Amino acid sequence: MNYKFDTSDLTRRLKRTFDGNLSYRKLFLLLFVLAVFLLYIGPSFLRWLFGQSEPAKGDQTMRCMDDRLTPFYLQNLEYNVNIRHQPPIEHEHDAVPYVGNGWFGLEVQTDAHLNIFRGRALLQPVHFHPIVSVASSGQTFREATVVEYLNGIVHRFQCFAEGYYASYQYYAHRTLPSVFVQELQLTNTKNQLVDIDLVVPRISDWPTATVKNIKLQHGSTILEYQVISGTVEVPPTPGSTEQSKVRAVSIVARKLPRVITLKKRGTTKLELLLTINYSDPVLHDQHQLHKDAVEKQAIDAMNKALVAAEYGEHGSYNSFKRDHVRVWNALWETGFHISTSKAENTLNGNNINATMYAVVSNARAFEFEQSVTGARKEEIARSLTYAEGCYDSYHTLQAENLWRKMGSFEEQNAVVASWMLTLEKQGCHNLIKAGASGIVQAMVLSFGGFRFSNQHLELNIHPKYLHRDYDFRRLNYGNMTHLNISIAVRDDNKAVLYVALDRSDRNYYACDAGCLDAPIQLRQSKLTFPVKLTEPVTSILYITSDRKHMEDLRHAIHVKEVVEAPAHEHHVIALHRHGHHLGGLPTLFWVSIFVIIIVFHVFLCKLIVKEYCEPPDKMRYRYSKP
Repeated sequence: MNYKFDTSDLTRRLKRTFDGNLSYRKLFLLLFVLAVFLLYIGPSFLRWLFGQSEPAKGDQTMRCMDDRLTPFYLQNLEYNVNIRHQPPIEHEHDAVPYVGNGWFGLEVQTDAHLNIFRGRALLQPVHFHPIVSVASSGQTFREATVVEYLNGIVHRFQCFAEGYYASYQYYAHRTLPSVFVQELQLTNTKNQLVDIDLVVPRISDWPTATVKNIKLQHGSTILEYQVISGTVEVPPTPGSTEQSKVRAVSIVARKLPRVITLKKRGTTKLELLLTINYSDPVLHDQHQLHKDAVEKQAIDAMNKALVAAEYGEHGSYNSFKRDHVRVWNALWETGFHISTSKAENTLNGNNINATMYAVVSNARAFEFEQSVTGARKEEIARSLTYAEGCYDSYHTLQAENLWRKMGSFEEQNAVVASWMLTLEKQGCHNLIKAGASGIVQAMVLSFGGFRFSNQHLELNIHPKYLHRDYDFRRLNYGNMTHLNISIAVRDDNKAVLYVALDRSDRNYYACDAGCLDAPIQLRQSKLTFPVKLTEPVTSILYITSDRKHMEDLRHAIHVKEVVEAPAHEHHVIALHRHGHHLGGLPTLFWVSIFVIIIVFHVFLCKLIVKEYCEPPDKMRYRYSKP
């Protein structure tokens, strides 16, 4: 018997199936199956239907790069790291990746050269290029860098379409300031050997440089190194009549092959050290006297670094890195936080952290360096405790010249030099002498216009600027005392002060603007102080360990009027919090809208189900005449 396919018969069957027999349970099951199909089967079906293939091989580099950067995304949102693609992509903070420790520094990119100290920062170029990396010419690849501000480490990633990728770590060691560290990890994802070309350390435009090879034995391994020695010109200070001078410079770097073979589906690691040493500026005819000594010091520094890192079969390289990270963590114990503003062209935490990192990278952390004597460390401690006169100007958050772009190495150097000059001329010279720890303190003091003056610390910032939340962490007040000071904008748009002792060796007292009220003894828990406006304008907070001194301030601060600072205008607060003057709508408004939308769709679905799924006889009864 032959059956003929009848479209009308199939339609009638489907209609009988759904007409009057579709319960709510069946409808829910049908919708669930449809949703599963769309979510899991739909994309593959559509690609098959329209002839689309899987993502192209070129996108493998994108996936590879995303895998490398994923561990840093959350920290990037908190501004503790900065991710920068090459070339930079939209909405990224464009700051050059940089490593430095006050003795030397360099930008992290293939053609970067070393820089040594001149004037107030690391501004003297040495035309030696130490960066070791995979040669990328003629290949399809992606590249990105990650600067870890808290650890003083720069990560660099390269993903190649040929099926391998490279991960790098760079840092200028803090406890051994002559040492530059490069860690390379080359991963081959293919099941075959791969030969890759390396960019190795090299000299350019350094006519006085000479090179010799030496061998250093460590355990059972003999490593071959190059010793590069020469001089660099030190230009005289503008307007000075003194003769031009030179520095004797010596660099020790490991000698590497230009081609390396990657094993099948495996990882190849290289841990490379470089040391650099140089003399003070000397006259041209005297540099030869210093050349041999500088060269020997560079070789000795390499031997010491290799012992510290314990290269070889029983290495403990991680402890070598931990010493470096520990110093950077200690430097950031004093810090600053500002609430994020959504207004255009506004200073935020990403720019502040990048600038602080660049400036601190140009200063030595003397108290943590192994070669610094005990007497020198005591001198540094005294400099940190004696900050009289710092910071003697308006708060630097409003100084646009100090927050310029740092998208190039030259722009960064200009910003660093400007900061060093500003801090020095505004009374912070003693803190600058203390090195990186003092500079962090000086910068944080300058953000709020804090000033140490005649036995007390005062917060000298006009209330009109307090329309964002500020946190000043662990301000150093002597050897044994640290202060935490916060400024918060309340719901009524008025700013208030919170003060607490992080630790202390004696009693401390505080008073607000004018010091008309009795001094309040500080504790480790937060105490609240109102922000007041005086006529004429004076500091809004005073802190001291001498109660009598604070009581005398009442008669030394001559003000005509003291009132509580007025609330900030709503449109100003809204601009920073929401990016526009209208401000954000309350949460209850959006919850109400959401509930209304849900209720509307529930009733709509119920109406549709009743109209199309009820039995026909019930519908006839509903619409029949009486």
